[in-house]
Amino acid sequence: MTYVLGWAHVSSMETPRKAYGSDVSDAEWTFLLPYLSLMREDAPQREHPLRELFNGLRYVVKTGCPWRFLPHDFPPWTAVYQQARRWLQAGVFEQIAHDLRAIGRVFAERSPDPSAVIFDARTVQSTPESGERAGFDGHKKKHGSKVHIAVDTLGHLLAVLVTPANYQERDFAAALAEEVQEATGGAVKVAFVDQGYTGAEPAADAAAEGVELIVVKHHEAKRGFVLLPRRWVVERTFGWLGRFRRLARDYERLVETLVGWHWIAFIALMLARLNFQST
Repeated sequence: MTYVLGWAHVSSMETPRKAYGSDVSDAEWTFLLPYLSLMREDAPQREHPLRELFNGLRYVVKTGCPWRFLPHDFPPWTAVYQQARRWLQAGVFEQIAHDLRAIGRVFAERSPDPSAVIFDARTVQSTPESGERAGFDGHKKKHGSKVHIAVDTLGHLLAVLVTPANYQERDFAAALAEEVQEATGGAVKVAFVDQGYTGAEPAADAAAEGVELIVVKHHEAKRGFVLLPRRWVVERTFGWLGRFRRLARDYERLVETLVGWHWIAFIALMLARLNFQST
């Protein structure tokens, strides 16, 4: 069997165990391997197959299982975790996501880098591992961490920030604007936001990064669910990310780990959306 993704042809690779739904396909692995190979595949230091280490990581992010409960047919959880830390420190997940986003936009007949984005945040319930990051969100009435994201108008992830839940969205307009400009080479001109970003200060902060904030407001009293122009896109992205149980609560001790798992989840979503075909 041969898998095809435009430029890539690869023979089917057998695994010594029954496949899990979170495993990468051969075609997906062909795309991912150049990013994830921080050393040669045949290097003597490597005790476990790199693909199985990545599959173990995807299993944890998708199912939400504790590290020590990783099934025994994967490499030891310590090996998976240590390799995940190396990937996080190298920034490979974010780079993969940005490249997949550009490919997805080209397939949708858009420019690789967007000129318009949407900012939003959600509060993720804290756990004991959250530590001092577990602020109290007075609006949601719960303790947790606040995940701030920026997406393009197709819902592709561009930036992720994590703060205590008591921090306000408007305080991070500049940080999100800076990150999206870095990710797109300064292509973004407009960011659609909700009323949590209202005010002269966040508008000025974003403008300093070349981004105009446009607040999308409710024109009538809200009754039930209201589908707002542009704003629904980022809510859909939060819904997509919510399918990954490791993101359902804040189980991480380190901010960079929680951020990294968001990129892992988005990579899985984009690989599925790009529909790697087998022939």
